[in-house]
Amino acid sequence: MSATAQPAADSLSTDELTKEDRLKQFLLAKAQDGEMYFKSKFIADEVGLSAKEIGALMVKLRDSATELTIEKWSYTSATTWRIESADATA
Repeated sequence: MSATAQPAADSLSTDELTKEDRLKQFLLAKAQDGEMYFKSKFIADEVGLSAKEIGALMVKLRDSATELTIEKWSYTSATTWRIESADATA
C-alpha cells in the first residue's frame, strides 16, 4: 500500500486513468463503507466499463490490489464478487 501513489491517481481525470485504475478506485471507495457484494452488470454504468471488462479486471485486481480483499463469492447467472478493504480484515 503506497500512500504516495494515491494522491497522484486521485488528481487524474477519469479519462486519464486506465480501466483497471478506474475500477480499483471505485471499489476502494465502496469498500470504505464496509464489505460490498456486486455483480459486474450492476456497476458497469457507474464505472464506465462493460460487465465483461469488469469480470476480467476483477481477476487481475484480486492478485494485484493489496488494498482490497476480493473474493469470487457465487455464481447465479453471473459472478457475484465480494470486496472489502484489506484494513478491515487485518
